[in-house]
Amino acid sequence: MHIEPGLLAPAKIALANAAALGVVAAAAWAALRRPALLPRALLAAAFFTLCMQAFHLRVGPSELHFVGAMPMYLALGLVPTLLGFALGLALQGLLFEPADLVHLSVNTLSLALPLIALHAGLGRRLARVNLRAVLQLDAAYYAGVTAMVGFWLSVGEMATPLGAWVRFAASYGAVVLLEPAITLAVLLAVVRLRDRRWAARCFDLRHASTLR
Repeated sequence: MHIEPGLLAPAKIALANAAALGVVAAAAWAALRRPALLPRALLAAAFFTLCMQAFHLRVGPSELHFVGAMPMYLALGLVPTLLGFALGLALQGLLFEPADLVHLSVNTLSLALPLIALHAGLGRRLARVNLRAVLQLDAAYYAGVTAMVGFWLSVGEMATPLGAWVRFAASYGAVVLLEPAITLAVLLAVVRLRDRRWAARCFDLRHASTLR
């Protein structure tokens, strides 16, 4: 889901910077109002960085990554996950791929906006966590991520063949099939830890308690 350096004009990057700053500032404000969310944000950043570094493969005009979005969202909550995306991408840029810092805001929006939309729709209506529900969440989320990548490509300075984007989007089918198993395993671990005093500080137990 990375947008490669040089694709977007500086003016478009500036607009993305403003939009991403607004999203991250709103999430940071929510976390500051609820300090318990701050350690969860750090957990999200660490988990996200681990997932992104564990597997990434160039596919067409972008990259296939194992993002780990649903384990973070369901185990840690919306705000920590949004902050985890931003912190994790910044950390990866600083430590591994400095060139990606140019599009830090662009890549943050590609991950954050689909999650916000998911939370406003399917996330708020989620009454029970099971394999079917997690598959639906993953399918909807990664459809949003690939659509965001398609948007950036469509406004880029270089023309990208539609077939190249389709090949990239289709590659995320593997993530949609794999990630639910990891999500359920993470939530099962959270359920087993929920009686520990520190678990309520580190995890959002609402979804884990509905695991079936």
